[in-house]
Amino acid sequence: MTKPLVLLDFPLPAFLEEPLSPHCQLVQWETINDKTNQIPQPIEGMYTYAHPRVDGRLLDQLPGLRVISNYGVGVDHIDLNAAFDRKIAVGNTPGAVDGATADMTMTLLLAAARNLILGDRYARGPEFTLHDPSRLLGKEVYGSTLGIIGMGRVGTQVAKRARGFDMKVIYYNRRRNLEAENSLGVFRVSFDELLRESDFVCLNVPLTPETRNLMGESEFRKMRKDAILVNAARGPVIDHQALYRALSEQWIAGAALDVTDPEPLPRDHPLLTLANLVISPHLGSATVKTRCRMGEMAMANLLAGLRGKPLPFPVGVGP
Repeated sequence: MTKPLVLLDFPLPAFLEEPLSPHCQLVQWETINDKTNQIPQPIEGMYTYAHPRVDGRLLDQLPGLRVISNYGVGVDHIDLNAAFDRKIAVGNTPGAVDGATADMTMTLLLAAARNLILGDRYARGPEFTLHDPSRLLGKEVYGSTLGIIGMGRVGTQVAKRARGFDMKVIYYNRRRNLEAENSLGVFRVSFDELLRESDFVCLNVPLTPETRNLMGESEFRKMRKDAILVNAARGPVIDHQALYRALSEQWIAGAALDVTDPEPLPRDHPLLTLANLVISPHLGSATVKTRCRMGEMAMANLLAGLRGKPLPFPVGVGP
């Protein structure tokens, strides 16, 4: 029996490719947006691993496509309307990344607050010959106010971790999260109040037209001068030019980013020159356990779609 063809936008690591291989023939197409590329037909499935742009133009080149399985939660790179109009099911991995991403959010927060990266460089350098208690004084985390923008699955997990530091947690969300308020003691406030009152502002929102450039110049000017911004969501929710001004002109004390726009930043990007910025290469879900769970969910979606069955983890309403 001929195995169905599945298009990959990027080579998969062995722990993801090996379980898929018995069920389908994986087709590598590294230049996924190159019109000159010849796509084998009929492609029945697509496994999006490295966030390629999947739009109507691309989907029109794949008339036999039945399912798009996304390795990850965010699907802002996929034109869902274009997929659904063509009766293509789309699946993702909801819930798989919540705990690991919340851990990374707190890791970034702590690293920025306590000058961990600067301290590491200093401790390895030639200047550290005597302990000076006045050097690299950081910002207190214990008992401070954490403002969470986006009290969804990840935001709730961040709030749970903040309780261990006796932080006061306030949040902004379009809808009240009564469950989080009752179980975690968090308080819903207005967007502007959160910016004014928070020692730390954490972004835990999906990328949508409404959240793109959510944090710009006017928002940074409303934050406290000793505040720290943490983003483990999506890069484009921050206006990076405005962030550079806010950090370089010290409108805010610092920032910690796990995601950027673009990703990665050009090597000569001015943000990379700033000492009050902590940056990591999109490690939010980068644990062995989480990445394996993402692979299991992505494979389940892909195989269900190829067999014409409902996806176990569908995005939106879909076909």
